[in-house]
Amino acid sequence: MKRKKREALILHHIELATAGAKGASIGKTKEGKTVFVRNAVPGDVVDVQVTKKKSRFIEGNAIHIHQFSDLRTQPVCEHFGVCGGCKWQNMTYEAQLKFKEQEVKDHFERIGKIDVSDCLPILGSDEIYFYRNKLEFSFSNQRWITQEEIDSKVEIENKNALGFHIPGMWSKILDIQKCWLQPDPSNQIRLAVKEFADKNEYSFFDPVQQSGFLRNLMIRSTTTGEIMVLIQFFSEDESKRKALLNHLLELFPQITSLLFAINPKGNDSLYDLNIQTFAGQSHITEVMEGLQFRIGPKSFYQTNPKQALKLYEVARDFADLHGTERVYDLYTGTGTIAQFVSSQAAEVVGVESVQEAIDAAIDNAKLNQIKNCKFVCGDMKNVLNEEFILQNGKPDVIITDPPRDGMHKQVVESILNIEAPKIVYVSCNSATQARDLEILKEKYEVIKIQPVDMFPQTYHVENVVLLHLKS
Repeated sequence: MKRKKREALILHHIELATAGAKGASIGKTKEGKTVFVRNAVPGDVVDVQVTKKKSRFIEGNAIHIHQFSDLRTQPVCEHFGVCGGCKWQNMTYEAQLKFKEQEVKDHFERIGKIDVSDCLPILGSDEIYFYRNKLEFSFSNQRWITQEEIDSKVEIENKNALGFHIPGMWSKILDIQKCWLQPDPSNQIRLAVKEFADKNEYSFFDPVQQSGFLRNLMIRSTTTGEIMVLIQFFSEDESKRKALLNHLLELFPQITSLLFAINPKGNDSLYDLNIQTFAGQSHITEVMEGLQFRIGPKSFYQTNPKQALKLYEVARDFADLHGTERVYDLYTGTGTIAQFVSSQAAEVVGVESVQEAIDAAIDNAKLNQIKNCKFVCGDMKNVLNEEFILQNGKPDVIITDPPRDGMHKQVVESILNIEAPKIVYVSCNSATQARDLEILKEKYEVIKIQPVDMFPQTYHVENVVLLHLKS
């Protein structure tokens, strides 16, 4: 006997008051239970189709809007709502900033038990579209079919796609016509690649069957006008590969770094691939306050370079260096912050677990003729110990910029033992930052809090905190 299909639970007339985790809008049922709603904006009154029901909260999707919020705006992107990016493009930018700032405050009060009365107003981005310097696109021979296309019942002959993964569906790719994240000629390059591939009947990757020729396209750019294009091919076909790459050079002579890689693996990760230079240089060079940073295909660099300058300026201002201090830059990456503050410090010691990043940091320091930066490779929780302090000296200032998971508890404990007079904590996740600060409160007090918006049209927010050692 077949099990009877359960009918979807619908909640009616839910008024959404604010925004919460991962950009969901938040409302309450008549019984007072919290409802997290996707596809809506705070201020909307909606009907919600429930997707998850727990004892303390409910999750769901807005399926009908009874009243539209005053915070709504018309999305500019034709792919909004299907593409997984720019989830807040239907909300005014002023409202986005308000909710991002509030998220930082909520995390600090709820998780860190920290007073936020002195939190500084969030620093918004001057550019709210076309601000990214890096995008990655995937090829697929079975593109995502939108509901409108399904309803039209028109037979689709060309199912090739070059675009982004549908959220939560690793094998489904949305074919992108225009993306509003990266400045020109990003869109033109992507469209030219797809047009040439379709015209010449190149096979697009099949992620299920693990077959096809074209696999992945990465475009990186700099504020100085340099452009890197990297194409991953699933298998080698020299004549086809050269034809496509030469076509790109002919159409886009402004490409300064044209690279390729053969990737027959089960994933698109670059880090273990042999990347080869077809034309131009193996890197592009970004400039920030006169400092040059060479960016290779595997390098990490902040994806919003103009806003990154504001972020680093905040970190440097909070450090308040006078030229005599020893600074530890934890999770230094390619040494961007370390070199940014080096002119105002006596010495900077950067620590990072990825050897390639350390190599890039050393190369960039040489390029910038910076001689007071030292870079050490190792797992932070193992490196930051008494022996390390004896070798490098006790820091006057610690700058830390960990990944989204925050700092390992052993690292936090090591920082407590070091007792540096000042800590500047840069974070891309205010929840884990607040968790770490709650531990650091044992010896440190929060002096300043500065949210910075690095990613307009999304719910992500960066945050910088200044801590002083308690007397």
